[in-house]
Amino acid sequence: MDWTEKPLDVISTGEILIDMIGQQSDSPLSETLDFQRFLGGSPANVAFNLNDLNLNVRFVGSIGKDGLGEFVLKKFQSKNFSIDGLKQIDDAPTSIIVVSKTAETPEFITYRGADFQIHVNQFTEDTLKKAKVFHTTCFALSKKPAQNSILNAAKKAKQFGTEISIDLNYATKIWPDKAEAQAVIGEFLQLNPLLKISEDDVQRLLGKKLSHDEIFNYFQNKFQLNKIYLTLGSQGVKYLNEQNKIVHLPAQPIDEVKDATGAGDAFWSGFLYGFTQNLNQEQCLKMGLKLAAIKLQHVGGLPEDLEAFYDKTH
Repeated sequence: MDWTEKPLDVISTGEILIDMIGQQSDSPLSETLDFQRFLGGSPANVAFNLNDLNLNVRFVGSIGKDGLGEFVLKKFQSKNFSIDGLKQIDDAPTSIIVVSKTAETPEFITYRGADFQIHVNQFTEDTLKKAKVFHTTCFALSKKPAQNSILNAAKKAKQFGTEISIDLNYATKIWPDKAEAQAVIGEFLQLNPLLKISEDDVQRLLGKKLSHDEIFNYFQNKFQLNKIYLTLGSQGVKYLNEQNKIVHLPAQPIDEVKDATGAGDAFWSGFLYGFTQNLNQEQCLKMGLKLAAIKLQHVGGLPEDLEAFYDKTH
């Protein structure tokens, strides 16, 4: 099957959880008084964003058989989003992350339950064959059985001509065994994925701060990657063009940052949207920057009306 003719745009797999976002701006969690509940988890955010953008998406993940799990199911139902890959676990609660509200990198505390109970039978061969993109995160790979299930599914998908994608959102408190993390991530990077990375991710993973040139050199030389996208927050993104030169694209200017949580996921959702439409790198990245700007101006998920995203994006 020709890649452009594959009927399923994206499989997104990994953590799905509840974000409890603080309501006091720029307050540490120790001083936050009130929280609001949102559906979260990076691959879940990407899946819902792409579903909102009318792509054909499957999410593969696990939730608890509890009140918060019911909240998640109702979110899927309200969006007419397939739950074929979503599993409810009897003996583990729906995972929760408590997050501070800030325009900078938020403070968070994680309470993990069902999110990493992803099993290999949640990925069907037929679905893997039909997908244009298979996307996951470093967070999702941090615990077994999800780690083994996702690695095996990604390898199969690659054999079927599916493009592999990863948000390398490494955090030491999510994955304290850094040697294991580097080994598993290295195994995944052998699939030559689309790689979304940030300066903070690299510093946490390698234990040292690298210049932008050093970051690109590291992933190019160690893993022979050529699809590297270094996100820079308010400064935009850097990537390798067809001539193997590092190019910078600035972020879109916005008047006020209302909520930074999920902005990186919105960026990658916009990028993957363009990618599934077979657009070039620069067009994909500009779509990502546009969706991130829209997200930064809204608390929680994306707004219902996404006309601003489609306007002049092609």
